[in-house]
Amino acid sequence: MPRDITLIDTQLASFRHDVLSGLSRPRKTLPPRWLYDDRGCALFEEITRLPEYYPTRTETAILTDNAEEIAAFCGDDAVMLEYGAGAGIKTRIVIDALPSLRLYVPIDIAADFLQQTAERLARQFPSLRTLPIVGDFTADLHLPSSIPTANRFGFFPGSTIGNLDPDEAASFLARLRRHVGGTGRCIIGVDLKKDVGMLIDAYDDSQGVTAAFNLNLLQRINRELDGTFAPDRFRHRAVWNEPEGAVEMHLESMVPQTVVVAGRPFRFQAGETIHTESSRKYSIASFAALAAGSGWQCDRVWMDGDQKFAVFGLV
Repeated sequence: MPRDITLIDTQLASFRHDVLSGLSRPRKTLPPRWLYDDRGCALFEEITRLPEYYPTRTETAILTDNAEEIAAFCGDDAVMLEYGAGAGIKTRIVIDALPSLRLYVPIDIAADFLQQTAERLARQFPSLRTLPIVGDFTADLHLPSSIPTANRFGFFPGSTIGNLDPDEAASFLARLRRHVGGTGRCIIGVDLKKDVGMLIDAYDDSQGVTAAFNLNLLQRINRELDGTFAPDRFRHRAVWNEPEGAVEMHLESMVPQTVVVAGRPFRFQAGETIHTESSRKYSIASFAALAAGSGWQCDRVWMDGDQKFAVFGLV
């Protein structure tokens, strides 16, 4: 998969715009998609193996236990569009259950990580045609015309939908509806509301991997935008926002300081934070209502025995 220099330049310009505008706000904030450079992707995969981080193993078990039924729901001779492909661990479960799958289209913003995932899956499924696409699925993404339009289904695991605010989530679901067409389908993982203590532990693990993942964003800004962040002057925080129904990740300045990014200074007070991610949790009813507002119907719901996580089949 060749690197598209124009795309790389566009992404860098978008990164620069988001960082400068986000740090200029009264409540500093950065979009969570920028957490996922190659180092961030690798750290996130490490997070998914932590004992506190239940979503990955719970969703993987749901997909494994219901693979045959999920495959029947997706149908024969299908085209699979995966948004935020990651390492492809859960992807393998679905592909393995779909021997007639004719095309796999992984979409991710981290080009090198996407290439590695596509190559790994190509080795495991040598007869499967794969078309990786480097792009930001949270923005207006256009798919190549070479992708067959019939029998498309979207695959969006990992509860990544929770990282989007309600308007962003509705826009993404509407875009996905357009991508797969009126008769297309979608398999989407959604983290459910539960004990707050369990939620906080999942986003602030005892080994500090999530902290490293969050702080890596400052190192990315330093590397790509000539930033002067000193990561050891910030700390990772995870807090529950009850009105939003979300775990929030923040980077808290431990001292008063001034940081320069792309030639612009930004002042921080001690205790001031950069809000880097929200992970919203849903009930079955609230997510079904969100999907319905974007042109989807909830046809199936697969859950674990403790009802910590749900995989929705949308039509």
